[in-house]
Amino acid sequence: MIPITPRSGAVLAAFAAVLTLTAADLPGDPAASVSGLGDRLYPDLGNPGYDVAAYDLSFDYHGQDRPLDAVTRIKARATAPLTGFHLDFAAGTVSSVQVNGHPAGYTREREELVVTPEEPVPAGGELLITVVHTSDPRVANTGWVRTADGLAMANQADAAHSVFPCNDHPSDKAAFTFHVTAPKDLTVVTNGVPDTVPEAAPASALTWTYRPASPMATELAQVSIGRSAVLHRAGPHGLVLRDVVGVADRDRLAARLAMTPGQISWMEDQVGPYPFETYGILSADTTTGFELETQTLSLFERRVLLAPEALAAPLMVHELAHQWFGDSVTPAAWSDLWLNEGHATWYQWLYNAQKYGVGLDQQVRAVYGGDDQVRTADGPPAEPKVPEPGKLGIFRNNVYDGGALALYALRQEIGAPAFQRLERAWVARHRDGNASTADFTALASEVAGRDLSGFLHAWLYGAVTPPMPGHGDWVAGAARARTATAPKPA
Repeated sequence: MIPITPRSGAVLAAFAAVLTLTAADLPGDPAASVSGLGDRLYPDLGNPGYDVAAYDLSFDYHGQDRPLDAVTRIKARATAPLTGFHLDFAAGTVSSVQVNGHPAGYTREREELVVTPEEPVPAGGELLITVVHTSDPRVANTGWVRTADGLAMANQADAAHSVFPCNDHPSDKAAFTFHVTAPKDLTVVTNGVPDTVPEAAPASALTWTYRPASPMATELAQVSIGRSAVLHRAGPHGLVLRDVVGVADRDRLAARLAMTPGQISWMEDQVGPYPFETYGILSADTTTGFELETQTLSLFERRVLLAPEALAAPLMVHELAHQWFGDSVTPAAWSDLWLNEGHATWYQWLYNAQKYGVGLDQQVRAVYGGDDQVRTADGPPAEPKVPEPGKLGIFRNNVYDGGALALYALRQEIGAPAFQRLERAWVARHRDGNASTADFTALASEVAGRDLSGFLHAWLYGAVTPPMPGHGDWVAGAARARTATAPKPA
């Protein structure tokens, strides 16, 4: 994600201690088990006791001002004996729940659906969960985004469970299948590529099925419904590219979207092969205040794509870079968000320098001068302060500019060749998985051939900005410099 307006402001094993606490260990109603994986920033997200393998989501669309009828099917495995468990679910009405083919008891508790299976589930046992519910795009701060002609989805960071019941934490990636029924005059596109051609449902509707090839975090799911044109083009080495735009924008956005193949080639030169089966841009005729790297189909406000190239193109690279950093390699916890946003910002800066002549050192120095103030306001990059509620709560300058500063400093410390080896090794080693700040530090030390834990700890956890290697004249406490370059977001 990248906000457009300026803002001030381990995997499941990492939660092993929490996961061992099950309903059977607690007094009172055994179904009222502990919810939340104990994430430092979002302690109530995710749930102990099971690991999701797959989601199968069905949505029946009746217009953007009405709830969608929905069925969520979850295939999971119990990691401990369960007599009850939680699903994150904040909006919509539940009409039935089944577990392993049998009706299950359920209650609603804050943003949780508390489920009591008919029979206890042993550790290692399979959980096949079916929830029949509604999904309501009219609810404030839901993952649904209403557009001029339909809906899109923006679940980051903690809004997926306002759309469908789930284990809403990035550490529990899973396979996804989407079935979306919509009127025939609308087009449906989700993550991945179509699994089948649309099938007639009622005479006036079609059902679209998509099955992305790679596992995905819940925050990266995307469903677009609208009067859209789907534009196909070939990417590098035969990669299938598809963009989703309003029918009237087919020609108007053609030149902008034609930049994507070259941007993918540029990113591959930096970090290695693109990690998924397809890529594209979803142009949404709406105002969100951010752009979002939903997996294989990045969400952009139409107004941003129509902006001058020198503004739009680096933002396109920012969201593209997230396909490696954040989507394929997903953070183990939300405190590791800098691994997403710092990397995407770094490649945005580098692209800006190489393609538009905006000096790299000039860009870096412009944010270095104000980094002390950012750390004071929002915390250091890898230990951000607890966010205020809302979609943009944790998306602050410390994880964007602060994270990118740490990467630039590391590149200065170990040299550009070693830095590129590290980046390539990072996305290859953790592809389709989760990784933490500790994992990055360990790999950086391995690639550099020396212990970098102290160096990176100062940059990622320090209360003040360290001296920048190779730039002894830079002053971190100075007022933030302004550059006479093309505009860029904070």
